[in-house]
Amino acid sequence: MSEPKAMNLRFSDPQKRAAIAAAAKQEGVSMQEYILSAAYDRATAVEQRFLDGFRTSMARSGAAFAAEPSAADLSAEDRTAEEQARQDVDRQERGHAA
Repeated sequence: MSEPKAMNLRFSDPQKRAAIAAAAKQEGVSMQEYILSAAYDRATAVEQRFLDGFRTSMARSGAAFAAEPSAADLSAEDRTAEEQARQDVDRQERGHAA
């Protein structure tokens, strides 16, 4: 197995390289570690923003469904009638199977 290679850090702008090098030095880490850490932080921040938006959307949807009765919300009588109909169908199917 070959040895892992270090990242090739090329910068078209020497000022950016100097700024990143200074920031890495201040943090006490290598430039590679500083860049990877920054990329990870940025990615997790984007993920967190997405998840926060998703939670907000779910809460809003839940509130909308709770505020308005749905056609799927059956009354006790409707649930009883539906259960009775299901039992009738089950009995008929068992009769055909025998």
